[in-house]
Amino acid sequence: MNIAQQVQVANATPAPERHAARNTTLLLISSLTIMSGATIAPSLPAIEAHFAGSANVEILTRLVLTLPALFIVICAPFAGGLADRFGRRPLLIAAALLYGLSGMSGIFGNSLVGLLIGRALLGVAVAGVMTTATALVGDYFSGPARDRFMGYQSAFVGVGGLIFLTGGGMLAEMHWRAPFAVYGLSLLLIPAVMAFIKEPVRAQRSTHAASAPSGSGTVWLAVMAVYAAAVINSVAFYLLPTQLPFHLNAMGIGSPAVAGLAIGVGNMVGAVVALSYDRLRARLGTTGVFGLAFGLTAIGYVLLGLAETLAPVLAAAGVVGLGLGMMMPNIAAAAMAVASPDMRGRIAGGMTASVFAGHFISPFVSQPMIAAFGFANTYVYVGAGVGVIALLAGAIAVTYARRVPASVA
Repeated sequence: MNIAQQVQVANATPAPERHAARNTTLLLISSLTIMSGATIAPSLPAIEAHFAGSANVEILTRLVLTLPALFIVICAPFAGGLADRFGRRPLLIAAALLYGLSGMSGIFGNSLVGLLIGRALLGVAVAGVMTTATALVGDYFSGPARDRFMGYQSAFVGVGGLIFLTGGGMLAEMHWRAPFAVYGLSLLLIPAVMAFIKEPVRAQRSTHAASAPSGSGTVWLAVMAVYAAAVINSVAFYLLPTQLPFHLNAMGIGSPAVAGLAIGVGNMVGAVVALSYDRLRARLGTTGVFGLAFGLTAIGYVLLGLAETLAPVLAAAGVVGLGLGMMMPNIAAAAMAVASPDMRGRIAGGMTASVFAGHFISPFVSQPMIAAFGFANTYVYVGAGVGVIALLAGAIAVTYARRVPASVA
């Protein structure tokens, strides 16, 4: 073949499709999930003070933060069904629009009831955003590429959480309503979604179908195991942001800045570890990563319960962050690995509901334990319980390591 022929062939060969804009849009959309709670958390004391004359102001103020999680749990499975039936892109655009409008409603709300209605609608929006974003990752990627992107997604969410928590605190210094304006960022993402997020064609998705039928007992057993891991992880992990500030106060070393530093250490360590998730999963397999992540979480909480000064507390939070950085992408990747294309939306919806069910349940689990045993012992006991789960997952991973490839086990 002469040079002219080589040039002709080169020109006739389509250039590889570039997806940088699409992938960046997906990462930005994913950050909306963590922004839903982190942004207004610093405003809660000022909200309580502003509505001090309202009945049940203490509990209603807390619901401003936690109510979205309840509506995410309720709505995520329905969002998954809608995504499978009508497509990911239309639901994502509608959810992003509702996210911005409902989130910013706090700027104008004149009553706690009004704020709570807006927060409930925000939960509906987050259910749509997180479910469709997870399903789209399952549609667009497969194998190691999917694992790698799940790691990037988890890291992006971790860094975003730190940014939004810090930014929300700065805006709250100006006025308690100011952080609600941040939710308007989702409206700016809608043009990017319309431009760069393409609806996956069902025929194209079918080439990446799971090896087992979507309705088989084996697949649903695996899905239920992933959902259980998501709930347990969320219940355990939320002991850090919800109870650590009170634990530090009980230790006599507490302040909002110190508590924020400790929680931030966990988030940042988790974000860094998530960048290596694809290599961890290739080496250990899905179940092996679950075992290691639960094990690190268990060690972190036992160390936290035994800590008596600030430095060990920060170190323990970092160990918990190591577990989180492995766990979150592993949950999403495992759910998408077993989901056939026509079930990805529904399975992603169930995964979203499981994660936020753990968020909502966590205080109801931890508060009675703290009342009975104290903060330090609660962390130790939870660490011991999670450690048992880690040993079980590790035993399963070792048992099946020789029967199935590491990428599946």
